[in-house]
Amino acid sequence: MNQAAYLFLACVLAGFALVKMPAISFLASLSSLFDVVGALAILVFSVAILYLGVKGLLNKL
Repeated sequence: MNQAAYLFLACVLAGFALVKMPAISFLASLSSLFDVVGALAILVFSVAILYLGVKGLLNKL
């Protein structure tokens, strides 16, 4: 499988980790920033994985 797809999948999982990260005392003020960055990472890299999948499917046809 394509190495970039694995990298994008890891980035999506990292985005979920940022969204689900508990508010620790010294990072509590940055909690909303982590939510936004995590959500953007999930969206961007999910679209990139879908693009690679569609491109691979069209190349086989």
